[in-house]
Amino acid sequence: MAEERKRFGYRRLHVLLRREGYVVNHKRVYRLYREAELAVRRRKRRRGLAVARQPLELPARANQVWSLDFVMDSLANGRRLKILTVVDDFTKESVLIEPAHSLTGDDVAELLDRVSQFRGYPEAVRTDQGPEFTSKVFDQWAYEHGVTPLLIQPGKPTQNAYIESFNGKFRDECLNEHWFRNLRHAKNLIAAWRKDYNEQRPHSSIGYLTPAEFAVNQRQHTIDFLGHQVNE
Repeated sequence: MAEERKRFGYRRLHVLLRREGYVVNHKRVYRLYREAELAVRRRKRRRGLAVARQPLELPARANQVWSLDFVMDSLANGRRLKILTVVDDFTKESVLIEPAHSLTGDDVAELLDRVSQFRGYPEAVRTDQGPEFTSKVFDQWAYEHGVTPLLIQPGKPTQNAYIESFNGKFRDECLNEHWFRNLRHAKNLIAAWRKDYNEQRPHSSIGYLTPAEFAVNQRQHTIDFLGHQVNE
């Protein structure tokens, strides 16, 4: 299991083992993990300027706030990849990951329209002040669908901490683990990672449930609450 998921620590591996029916406590998993020398190696990070952390308010429901950002990478031939990432701040679901050679404000609006057809539109979207998110097309899209743009301050990535955290996992567990031959190859591998992230990967901030499990639980909780209110 550790060979398949090289960037997972012992806690997530313990959750996965329990899901597969192994009756084992986390202390034993930790001991075996250390004995097998499976500790995840920390990747060297580029030094940057320190930025004061600002706490974010956690949304109270799904689709209340989506966070958007771009991640840059490249193909094996050196050609650039520009990847749009979208996360639901409440459920932690990866709403969308779209790799392309270039993406404009028009493209972002079209992609959000597409995913909103089956998921519903968000109440607000949190972004940086990049040209794709401040374009007239994107602003018009937000206005037409009643979406409130939440722009973070320039040079303050911690104001968009949820997507920054997701992007770190995405780069560490997917982009840094694969060498993309072409755009189609990148799309296929990234789509597979996104599905695994939503449906298989335990997320520590939601009690080691998967984002999909957490979303289902919350929907059921809302249905039960509304039913109770009606009965009263």
